[in-house]
Amino acid sequence: MFTLLAAPTEPATNAGDAQLVVAALLGIAAVVLLIAWGKVHPFLALILGAAVLGVVAAMAPDTMIESFSAGVGSTVGGVGLLIALGAMIGGLLAESGGADGIVNRVVGRVSGTALPWAMAGVAALIGLPLFFEVGVVLLVPIVLLVSLRTDVPLMKIGIPALAGLSVLHGLVPPHPGPLVAISSLDADLGLTLGLGLIIAIPTVIVAGPVFGNFIARYVPATAPAALLPTRQPATTGGGRRGPGSPAVGRGSDGRDTGRGPAGDDDLLTDDDLVNPGSGRPGAPVDDSGTETARRTPRFWPAVLTVLLPVVLMLLRAVGELTLTEGTVARQALDIAGAPIVALLAGVIVAMFTLGYQAGFSRSQVSSVLGGSLPPIAGILLIVAAGGGFKQVLVDAGVGDLVADAAKDANLSPLLLGWLVAVGIRVATGSATVATITAAGIVAPLAATLDRPEVALLALAVGCGSLFFSHVNDAGFWLVKEYFGLTVGQTIKSWSVLETIISVVGFAGVLLLDLLL
Repeated sequence: MFTLLAAPTEPATNAGDAQLVVAALLGIAAVVLLIAWGKVHPFLALILGAAVLGVVAAMAPDTMIESFSAGVGSTVGGVGLLIALGAMIGGLLAESGGADGIVNRVVGRVSGTALPWAMAGVAALIGLPLFFEVGVVLLVPIVLLVSLRTDVPLMKIGIPALAGLSVLHGLVPPHPGPLVAISSLDADLGLTLGLGLIIAIPTVIVAGPVFGNFIARYVPATAPAALLPTRQPATTGGGRRGPGSPAVGRGSDGRDTGRGPAGDDDLLTDDDLVNPGSGRPGAPVDDSGTETARRTPRFWPAVLTVLLPVVLMLLRAVGELTLTEGTVARQALDIAGAPIVALLAGVIVAMFTLGYQAGFSRSQVSSVLGGSLPPIAGILLIVAAGGGFKQVLVDAGVGDLVADAAKDANLSPLLLGWLVAVGIRVATGSATVATITAAGIVAPLAATLDRPEVALLALAVGCGSLFFSHVNDAGFWLVKEYFGLTVGQTIKSWSVLETIISVVGFAGVLLLDLLL
């Protein structure tokens, strides 16, 4: 469970209700317009949006800065560490070949009508530790190749793979969106994780194999030949390649870019694996006796490594429900299932099962772990700025105003959170911005709810943040290019898929709310 810094004891502004409503609308509008129309990076857009909100709400400059800084600090402290640890596990899973091994093992044992279901399951498993974009990069080449070899329509197995990745990315920690919602609402992470998995299963089924089988009739996509996997076996002997073999990618000035033959951005290149060097930029590399034999990690160790943090956090949630507080077993589960401890344990185990098992040396494992952090820098900054924006909303009194209005209108907090997230998602194209803003607005309502309802509120916001991805979303173009679709085909398949996930997931939230 995360704890946000307390709001100032004194009101941050004396603005009236009408002024606060205008301030909130203008602040959110500033973020939307800067991202959608001005093409400003979301990190800067959120900072400027918070400034607009604070100025219109008549907040003192020093109070506004203090509020924004407190929000940034609490968000990074609670969410940033978990995102970084999750990225490390994902980096080792990708670079070791563990992800490829899981995919090949499962897909290789099924055929025909079972393939879409297998791809959905594999994508959901891979999607636990990997960010959506990384999962797409890993899975799509396999999807293309399987479609080509089995003569199964591309959309029939591609849609289930995308559904598995997207659902896990939007609803299940340790992904940034769910973590931000949990942090903002002070929800129980283990409980949210458990309920999120319950909702994720039927959502993946409906949005994946069921919808994929339907849309394959109307979107006759063909695997782009340029994107089919053509990876060659890694070379040894200091990265030396035989005559005619492709050289490492080079920039326009002829210098080594560090990219592989196909120009991919692997965290660890073949040359890194056989020539770890000293780790200092520009330092000479000693290639004597450093040849490394790459080995794909075994299937079950890779799977158990991915599931370890999830299992630990779920056990903690079960312990809170079944064990008496203060007992040794309860204390042990509370510690082992703490998100930071669970993910740290996952990283340590992954170093052995995915790193050393793949033939990496200690310095190479360190390179993979370090290389997994730069790609998430932008995400961390956006999440941090979003935390600051949210705190300004809360401290200005907008959250309390919305909470009072929702009570007067007898509007369900779950519906309110979902609708706000939907609106911001469609306007900005950013699921993270939608989650952050919506969670900040409905945060005061969480104080009136019990633990299961707060967890469901976080999931409702997550579902809303996935609604109808279109041309203002980077994921839209990623799917379009990887599957070789037109804009119209992408809207028919990917945009509708995201909408199904949002609606079906929210229906699951409402159903659980009735049962709990």
